[in-house]
Amino acid sequence: MTLLTGRLPIGWLQLAHSRTRLTAALAGVAFANILVFVQLGILGSLNDSTIAPYGLFEADIMISSVDANTLLDGSNVARVRLFQALAVPGVSDAAPLYIQNVEWSRPDGGTSTLQTVGLEPEAAAFIPSRLADVIPQLILPNTILLDSGTRGLAREALEGVTPSTPYRLELSGQTISAIGTVRIGGGFTADGSIYASDQTFLNLFQNRSSAAPNHILVNVDEGLDPDVVVARLQEALPTDVVKIGTKDDTAAADLAYQTTERPTGIIFGFGVIIGIIVGIVIVYQVLSTDVADHLREYATFKAMGYAQRFFLGIVLEEAVILAVLGFIPGVLISWGLYTGMAAATGLPLEMGIGRALSVLVGTILACVLSGVIATRRLAAADPADLF
Repeated sequence: MTLLTGRLPIGWLQLAHSRTRLTAALAGVAFANILVFVQLGILGSLNDSTIAPYGLFEADIMISSVDANTLLDGSNVARVRLFQALAVPGVSDAAPLYIQNVEWSRPDGGTSTLQTVGLEPEAAAFIPSRLADVIPQLILPNTILLDSGTRGLAREALEGVTPSTPYRLELSGQTISAIGTVRIGGGFTADGSIYASDQTFLNLFQNRSSAAPNHILVNVDEGLDPDVVVARLQEALPTDVVKIGTKDDTAAADLAYQTTERPTGIIFGFGVIIGIIVGIVIVYQVLSTDVADHLREYATFKAMGYAQRFFLGIVLEEAVILAVLGFIPGVLISWGLYTGMAAATGLPLEMGIGRALSVLVGTILACVLSGVIATRRLAAADPADLF
């Protein structure tokens, strides 16, 4: 500390002088960190689980109903829009995409909601490369790929699943064979996913029609900017019925809707803000009390001619120490909570380096802000009034 500050580490000495107060302050900072980490973790899992299903298909452009805010909600799109899109210059291929949730009564007596994605196996241009080898086998009736990360499904249940040794399950009163797996994981709207052909999808959901998919996927000619084709499609199709955007833009709009308009995203967003406020208040109380306890000593220094920045440096030294030392138990406890919550809920909760560093920086800034506020009393103090 002496090397860093170029002087006696007064801030550290004042904090260390009262071990009880220091321990309480560090516990408060750690608690605020845990609160922020948990809220960020759940909010991050919401983001990840919202975007993950978009990895089940490839497309340059998506055509959706004008009232569709996510992959699942909104009206269906008339299949005729697919043929209209194919007539637009720059469109190389198009395919219907079907999505709907189905309830699965597991062998253990539990129930899982599975988000079922239906796509034509022949639509090779829209199939991710990692699934290109197994998707053609889904042309067989009632064969699917089952999400190995399905919430409530034992990990060993899908070990060794192949087309010759399928995992059988009953959905919508029919026996379905899982001939392979795909990894998506549970989210806030479903416990897992199913990848199926369009015919298997329509067999599972007999109230659905091939003439009304949820979305239409579009690819553009090689080398052509998808935004250019989006503009052409918007001119050719009725924009009061359908909305058109690139796949990335559609996924971003879905994410924005989930985090800013759905109650879940808003609640956890406010949780992060509350955690930051809690941290600021706790550190302010500690530093403010410390300034009050040493006000006469500070006044003596002030009477000797020390500038306000000297006192600010001492308080900020204390703030940074509290931020760093409080962050360490906070991040360790949060990592343990992430592990336990991920195991219990199946949500994608991970303590990434970027998240940890951002919380550390935010903690330091919040503590520094508290320190600046705490020194305002000292700035207004007159040494003559303190003796």
